[in-house]
Amino acid sequence: MSSLKPHFSVPEYEGAISHLNGIIRGEKYRITILSDVLVRLEYSETGAFEDRPTELVKFRAFDVPKFTKKEDNTHLVVSTKYFKLEYQKEMPFEGGKVTPDQYLKISLNNTDKFWYYGHPEARNFRAAGYSLDNADGNAQYGRGLYSTDGFVSLDDSENLIFNRDGSFGKRSDKRIDIYVFLYRRDFGLCLRDYFKLTGSPALIPRYALGVWWNKDFAYNTESLEELIWNFNKHKIPISVILLSKYWHILYEEIEGGFTFNYNLFNNPKELIRNLHKNNIRIGLNINPMAGIHPDELAYERFKTKAGITEEGILPFNVFDKSVVNAYFDEFIKPLNDLGVDFYWIDYFNRNDLITLRALNHFHFTDYKKQEEKRSMILSRNGMLASHNYPVTYSGYTKVSWNNLDLVPEYNLTSSNIGVNWLSHDIGGYLDGVEDPELYMRFVQLGCFSPILRLSSAASHYYKREPWLWDAQTHAVAGDYLRLRHRLIPYLYSEAYKYYKTGLPIIQPVYYRYPELYDEPLYKNEYYFGSELFVAPITRKKEPLMNRTIHRIFLPNGIWYDFKTGKKFVGGKRYVTFFKDEDYPVFAKKGTIVPMAILDDEDINNTKPPKKLEIHIFPGKSNTYKLYEDDGISRLHEEGYFLISDIDYSYQTNNFTAIIRPTEGKSGIVPKVRSYKVRFRNTRKPNEVIVFVGNERQKESNSYVDDNDFVVEVNDVSSVKQVSINCKGSDIEIEADRIINDDIDTIISDLKIKTSLKEEIASVLFSDSEIKQKRIQIRKLKKRGLTGKHIRMFIKLLEYIAEF
Repeated sequence: MSSLKPHFSVPEYEGAISHLNGIIRGEKYRITILSDVLVRLEYSETGAFEDRPTELVKFRAFDVPKFTKKEDNTHLVVSTKYFKLEYQKEMPFEGGKVTPDQYLKISLNNTDKFWYYGHPEARNFRAAGYSLDNADGNAQYGRGLYSTDGFVSLDDSENLIFNRDGSFGKRSDKRIDIYVFLYRRDFGLCLRDYFKLTGSPALIPRYALGVWWNKDFAYNTESLEELIWNFNKHKIPISVILLSKYWHILYEEIEGGFTFNYNLFNNPKELIRNLHKNNIRIGLNINPMAGIHPDELAYERFKTKAGITEEGILPFNVFDKSVVNAYFDEFIKPLNDLGVDFYWIDYFNRNDLITLRALNHFHFTDYKKQEEKRSMILSRNGMLASHNYPVTYSGYTKVSWNNLDLVPEYNLTSSNIGVNWLSHDIGGYLDGVEDPELYMRFVQLGCFSPILRLSSAASHYYKREPWLWDAQTHAVAGDYLRLRHRLIPYLYSEAYKYYKTGLPIIQPVYYRYPELYDEPLYKNEYYFGSELFVAPITRKKEPLMNRTIHRIFLPNGIWYDFKTGKKFVGGKRYVTFFKDEDYPVFAKKGTIVPMAILDDEDINNTKPPKKLEIHIFPGKSNTYKLYEDDGISRLHEEGYFLISDIDYSYQTNNFTAIIRPTEGKSGIVPKVRSYKVRFRNTRKPNEVIVFVGNERQKESNSYVDDNDFVVEVNDVSSVKQVSINCKGSDIEIEADRIINDDIDTIISDLKIKTSLKEEIASVLFSDSEIKQKRIQIRKLKKRGLTGKHIRMFIKLLEYIAEF
């Protein structure tokens, strides 16, 4: 009987076997205490239990926690720090509709909540579903891990098992196999044990954090080169190009294919080599489930290796080991040899998730044979431990404001099941109306999303290229696409935290403020990594005001608008006004954000940059760990990485920033690096002291830039410590956000008589009561103020009253 290639084999296969001292077993039941918050429940009429890894569960050899066990011939009681389990031995877990907990009940300690088999778990906050294909503001969801009940169950009863060689198998009989997390409010413990149970998140390649491009268009070598030339011309970075189905020979009978269309790409290897020279990676759209066509170049070799004797279009069986081996040898390996970086598995069948999961697993695992290349795919959600197979593709979505509003919610529900690397069609893929405001807001949201993939159907009227829009839209979109690439040092460091600890890059605000889940104005806000907070704009602007009126909630603490530096006191709700070019991203006090300084001559480069700009916000000491490696290989698993601490020691009018390598190996980042340290909301200090290593720099390039104080330290060894101390008196700029300032700029931008602006301002900024101000605004109709302007200012007065 054939086996899969060795690199598909399951590592640490015995890790799926739990320690005996955590197991309590009877004739028909087996209960395993995996941790203080996690228990496994098995029931089988035949007394057969599962110790092999499954599609969901990879590891069960947890260190057994302390627990107490009391039992007699009929009853069992087990207690940990977090729960108490009560079970009537040998009875089915299901107790019936009237008393569902009569045989099995697990109580959360120090609460009145308890779980039983078949519990509806109504307060579960859901998880992202299979896809958003054809969605228009609506989505299907699964069960997530986060719940205000403080518990969640995952059913592993019917999932496939892994054989030792990496192939899939089915269980021999019907049984119950459920994992119950009972964490009360300690959701971090739930995530910790979930990733330990199902597998740690993968570290995606660094280039995946840049700007992706996808259009369902029959590109050829010349049109692709023209596209890249335009990106470069407009100084807009691009790191990934996806080629849709047109890259391969098209057949009338099926949509799949694996042979390059040489009429479009006469030299694919040279094309890919040139893309790589431009620091652009390439992914190909594939769907093996469409079948293998006889005109494929490797058709006969594939048949021979797979042991297939039939002729014609061959169905693809992903569960046949000989077929899988032949497929990767004859179709995928030749593409890898050409330099293809990853594959977009475009299998769309909501009723066949088992096949999708197998495709995802084999394609992702196939990279293990290449140490120089890190695993990544793009595919729809297989709905079981999908964090193991990034990147998750949300499908072909419609162009609409409804979908823009849906995207952040969907991202947050993905975090609820441990999936962070989710990719949407930024701008929408098809249908709808091309709207410059919608496009800008999509790009801005994409900038602060896990993956930014510009994507659309074939028509040239779908404008995902920023330069095809008006000057304003082009400028705004270009700025945020550049900002995305500048943020890669920060994003990659946060990706490393996710890989090492399971800490989601996107964390919903309702993790810390569960009451906001039921408030539609605020429920889609999220922490973006450890340092930033985003309140996404998903609604149209008020056209007369030319601003989006946006209600936000900010968590406790002091926050600053990341762009303007305006200061907000947290724990409050605000009414804010955002122009097209602005977006509600906030940095807490003491925030440190490392960013790349883009090189116009090498703008697509996502490698560790030669020039770093570090934004530091005042108010609190902090340390940020900047993580760097080569970004493409698996050498980081062998210690080839560098972690640099960026320390900020804050005292009023006296603060120090220190950049120093603390862990890893040299040679990972450029030998010489330049730093631009931007102290936000800071005046010029009286004294600036700069050290590189032990040497004090006689001169430093420092200056004021708007409300920031900037210190540049150029061309220094990247393994030496850089220290910057600033002292002075009254050097911190408060920059409190005052709503009158916002309203004054609104008045200033209106296309009405200047004399009317003066009169409006005198009314709005007077000490009169709101009611009196309304009357005075209405009287300005006699002075020429139009009805629509009057209504707008009456609305503004409502916001002032609310504030």
